[in-house]
Amino acid sequence: MNNVKPTLCLKKISKSFKQGSQNLEVLKGVDLEIMPGEIVALIGPSGSGKSTLLQIAGLLDRPSKGEITLDEMKCSKLGDGMRTALRRDYLGFVYQYHNLLADFDAIENVMLPQLIAGVNAGTAREKSRWLLERLGLGKRLKHRPAELSGGEQQRVAIARALAKNPKVLFLDEPTGALDEQTGRQVLDYISRLQTEYGFTIVMVTHNLNIAEMANTVIRM
Repeated sequence: MNNVKPTLCLKKISKSFKQGSQNLEVLKGVDLEIMPGEIVALIGPSGSGKSTLLQIAGLLDRPSKGEITLDEMKCSKLGDGMRTALRRDYLGFVYQYHNLLADFDAIENVMLPQLIAGVNAGTAREKSRWLLERLGLGKRLKHRPAELSGGEQQRVAIARALAKNPKVLFLDEPTGALDEQTGRQVLDYISRLQTEYGFTIVMVTHNLNIAEMANTVIRM
């Protein structure tokens, strides 16, 4: 009998925003269960609510109604401090734009979140070096973002997100700022690491070719 529990569970998620005197409902009664190691793609046109749903699932925003459960822990009513701790310890994020720190080189950008989390500097450096080498950046460790190509910058951002060993990696249009060939290379790196380490992926994309790597595709 299969007793595997969902890594992430969303129940009756709704989200609305005030727009002048209007109440704009972006999400209404969304139910979603994501199992360990699953790759889920949220696809749909701009304004369909997919990025809003990803932000809620990643504990970066709160739903107007509904419950988010992460590893059987109910999260919707947790305080900001606990939600921050859960993001730090369980979740990783990669966005369309890499958001690297311009004054730090590649290895320092990957080290920094680990240091903030209390990881020893030597351990953080070795972990960062190992990840960047796995992502094909072994010769670019000391390069700052301005000295890296767009694809290389995005790979540094992926290494930074994976350095904490997240249970769930959230990808919000991770190749949207890249050309098609570079974007495919970046996704190939992510796919290889996911196959090896089994973390769960939730990604937002409007690209059907990218969505093909998913086990589950949800149209919004």
